[in-house]
Amino acid sequence: GRIIGRDGRNIKTFEQLSGVKLIVDDTPEAVVLSSFDPVKREIARIALEKLIQNGKIHPQRIEETLKQAEQEVEKTVWRAGNEVVAAVGIGKIHPDLIRTLGKLYYRTSYGQNVLMHSKEVALLCGTMAAELRLDTKLAKRSGLLHDIGKAVSQSQEGTHTQLGYELCKKYNENPIVLNAIASHHEDVPADNLYSVLVAAADAISGSRPGARRDTLEGYVRRIERLEKLADSFYGVEKSYAISAGRELRVIVQPEKVSDAQADLLASEIAKKIQEDLDYPGQVKVTVIRESRAATYA
Repeated sequence: GRIIGRDGRNIKTFEQLSGVKLIVDDTPEAVVLSSFDPVKREIARIALEKLIQNGKIHPQRIEETLKQAEQEVEKTVWRAGNEVVAAVGIGKIHPDLIRTLGKLYYRTSYGQNVLMHSKEVALLCGTMAAELRLDTKLAKRSGLLHDIGKAVSQSQEGTHTQLGYELCKKYNENPIVLNAIASHHEDVPADNLYSVLVAAADAISGSRPGARRDTLEGYVRRIERLEKLADSFYGVEKSYAISAGRELRVIVQPEKVSDAQADLLASEIAKKIQEDLDYPGQVKVTVIRESRAATYA
């Protein structure tokens, strides 16, 4: 009752100032905060907890508490951004990019914290770059910034790769870093080795068992279902789910499936996956038809 206030004035004030919707239902001692912006949602959560603890809830108090919560979250954002930049070791970076990176602390993707994912990708890129005798700092920088667009994708139109590209371009990041951001989901072609490393590290970090909201058993089951579905089609010799189930490679028997039929088969398998299976993102279906001629002398 205190949260709602007389004629709903408290809840209306809170929602208007915070940009977060409060859902108060019949569940005892439970209030749901609804917002697409994870930073605003965290500010609202901290403010609401303070208001409930204090007990004095009125429009002026709500405004003051929200400002305090915003300052707390801002400090956490700065600390998180600075800590990950220091931990990865990429040298100087624009303060606005550090702050935007810090916002990823409150963003998750399939249960995986995006800031920790970005850190993992950066470290993986650095390790692979060292093996290939490339610039490790540039590789780590590309990896750390690859998902930065997810920090602003709730408030701006466009994909996170487009938004990340535009943001880093604004602060004069290296063209290699820009291409790595734009190409890691194959929206544009990769034009350098660093972009290839970022795409590989992104797939490794996101698909390793336990990284996202997927148990090992569920992960294995999804892979097996994909392969079993493809194997059920006529002319399929063997199928392999790779890249954590994001791609399905289907090898067909050349004497049973022609080149024209291979194109049709890829479409039919993709359609069947859409109809029968639940899966995150996209699944790329590649049908491989190989004919060999051998003789002995």
